[in-house]
Amino acid sequence: MLDKLHEECGVVGVYGHPEAANLVYLGLYALQHRGQESAGIVASNHSKMHIEIGMGLVADIFNPDRLLKLPGPLAIGHNRYSTAGNSELVNAQPCLINYSAGSLALAHNGNLVNAQTIREELGAKGAIFQSTNDSEVIVHLMAQSKAETFVDRAADALRQVSGAYSLVLMTETELVAARDPHGFRPLCLGKLDGAYIVASETCVMDLIEAEFIREVEPGEVILINDQGMQSFFPFKEVDPKYCVFEHIYFARPDSYIFGEHVYSVRKNMGRAMAQESPADVDIVVPVPDSGVVSAMGFAEESGLPFEMGLIRNHYVGRTFIEPQSQIRHFGVKLKLNPVKTIIAGKRIAIIDDSIVRGTTSRKIVKMLRDAGAREVHLRISAPPILHSCFYGIDTPTKEELIAHKHNLEETRQYLAADSLAYLSLEKMMAVLENGKKKFCSACFDGNYPVPIIDKKLATSQLGLFSSENSQ
Repeated sequence: MLDKLHEECGVVGVYGHPEAANLVYLGLYALQHRGQESAGIVASNHSKMHIEIGMGLVADIFNPDRLLKLPGPLAIGHNRYSTAGNSELVNAQPCLINYSAGSLALAHNGNLVNAQTIREELGAKGAIFQSTNDSEVIVHLMAQSKAETFVDRAADALRQVSGAYSLVLMTETELVAARDPHGFRPLCLGKLDGAYIVASETCVMDLIEAEFIREVEPGEVILINDQGMQSFFPFKEVDPKYCVFEHIYFARPDSYIFGEHVYSVRKNMGRAMAQESPADVDIVVPVPDSGVVSAMGFAEESGLPFEMGLIRNHYVGRTFIEPQSQIRHFGVKLKLNPVKTIIAGKRIAIIDDSIVRGTTSRKIVKMLRDAGAREVHLRISAPPILHSCFYGIDTPTKEELIAHKHNLEETRQYLAADSLAYLSLEKMMAVLENGKKKFCSACFDGNYPVPIIDKKLATSQLGLFSSENSQ
């Protein structure tokens, strides 16, 4: 949708399989929802690394000829949606560099809050950067490390960065997977025919029929080589702070992350929404696809019929050519269309996972009214988004967030809905945490668990870190 928080990235790593690059390619297919800007694969035949990257979707970039250029039993891959760095091929990942100890490749999901500071320090020492993405600072720190082994160089570099990262690193012969101490982003471990698989979500394991072993723990660094797998915890232990939006929107509903099934969590959020803010309506309609599961929970808890009153066109790319003659709400109409026989004459509860700027929700409400809806009651299965994210989600500045600028009634009037309700932060956290404080909710409450070090990040959010908002 035009008005959603954008995905971060997806990573895959395979060690010890003769078709490693092909498995990574399939894994990137499963993780396409996490980034549609670019994709890339690096593979090694234990003597030399090969890279293939491109802009666009996985299916548009890779064909049999390109995959044949990626031989060997070791490979990593990356889907990108830029949260740091411009949308250019030079910023596509994996990053691949050659240095005194050999070759090194990295694929990173997350965002570093001190990358610019480190980049300036490294630049002053003569380091030359090939891209503007924040991930490249990790490979430069590894290249400059005095540690003797690959895994020690990785740990040395990661001790110097701050923020969110779930990543895979490789040399010609070894694979490393790491997750930041807070565990902001998901990362899981699996096995297939003796080969190890690392991926952002378990839906990768399902597709390639790998056995899901477990999640990579927060602060864990895993080394995989011809000696097998070893696990290290080289960082100071801190409280986990999993990204709440993975369960709300980003992760696929068939994935298992943070110790929970995403489908079950979203359905329970819908149930909680119905308990907290019921609606006197005839039917419950989701905004597809992200609102479907929570709408099912809302409908079941309310005892109301669930109807797919909005149909999504799944074949719309990131860009399209608008007609010369003005068609109102063209972008949304291209992606969503109401089923008039379901909508006409009905009082409708429309369920979505979030509102960012409000422009898309306003168009959807109007679309439903134009289709004959008597009443439109909007229910959001998450709290109002009041703050920007710096840990791997592409969020607007605070001033662009409708909930930051307007109270509930002002927002309802702008959306032209008959009623509007969000799931409260307290109710959502009760669903997610079961009494354990383990999720980051900074986008809702402004409590940032990792301080924002880079001045550019802090000042770009239009006063986000002014005195009254600083933690």
